[in-house]
Amino acid sequence: MHDYEVIIIGGGQSGLALGALLQQRKARFVIFEKNGRLGDSWRKRYDSLVLFTARQNNGLPGLPFPGEPQTVPTKDEAADYLEQYAAHFQLPVRLNTAVQWVERTASGFLVQTEAGTARAKNVVVATGPFQIPYIPPIVERLAPDVVSLHTADYQNEHSFRDGPVLVVGAGNSGAQLAVELARHRPVIFSSGQTRLHLPLYVLGKTIFDYMQRFGLLDAPRSSWAGKQLMKRPDPIFGYRKEMKALTKTGALRLVERTVRIADRTAYFADGEQASFPNILWATGFRPDYSWLAIPDVRDPNGWPRHERGVTEVSGLYFLGLPWQHSRASALMGGVGKDALFLADRLVR
Repeated sequence: MHDYEVIIIGGGQSGLALGALLQQRKARFVIFEKNGRLGDSWRKRYDSLVLFTARQNNGLPGLPFPGEPQTVPTKDEAADYLEQYAAHFQLPVRLNTAVQWVERTASGFLVQTEAGTARAKNVVVATGPFQIPYIPPIVERLAPDVVSLHTADYQNEHSFRDGPVLVVGAGNSGAQLAVELARHRPVIFSSGQTRLHLPLYVLGKTIFDYMQRFGLLDAPRSSWAGKQLMKRPDPIFGYRKEMKALTKTGALRLVERTVRIADRTAYFADGEQASFPNILWATGFRPDYSWLAIPDVRDPNGWPRHERGVTEVSGLYFLGLPWQHSRASALMGGVGKDALFLADRLVR
């Protein structure tokens, strides 16, 4: 059994950023990653996925993101960067090491993995909040020949049968994939929320450059600006012109929230309905920390109880959560500040 000062659970952007900072501080730590290759959580997403932030805003501590600074990287480029980052800092990553459970002991924590058991004084959960694909309980029954996929399982338009696709979900993934699919087939886009549409680029710079300049990305969740931003759903970045053009041609039909699905018919909040042979759920994810066998760490909805990643359980921390400290906490280039805060605390 191995003993560490810190065990980091998750080898994504958050875990690697913290690892690099702990390496600088000469801490004795390890990173457990469930996948067989760093970056696989990006690689496994749908083919056309790109980041919203420019390369110059995506660097983790100590290593800039490669490529033309004002362009946005693809998911595979993001995945490759994480591999390069771990290699650059020679981080102690253990691949194919899924954590099965974590329990508290008198001297710290016991972490059981598929590869064995380890002990640590501190544990940082850096798995992110998006573990379980969520599908709302509105399906009474589906006709057996309907193809139903969550964005977690969708790859490209060839994932579906011929014919229209019902896209359910109001966020960026839903908007992007509705546009992508509507270029080649009819799409019914069911949005449950009214969202602000913002251009991804303004005068040659991404919208996030302006958000950074005006202090919107780094505004703490406790500040007035942070509280106002948290009240609103995330904007949709880009795709407004494409959505308008496709709506005019009839390729894209915008409808209200889906309230019920039976067989191959969807019923919407305004009383309208539509039939479809394919459905794409862009309805997000839910957290799963069921393996964390420590009482009172999660709220009734399953989300961690914490203050800037610090829990009331001594030695237990979270990293990489949306709004962990600010809007930037959910971005690849923003997680470094949260990681720095925890690294300083861990080696204090």
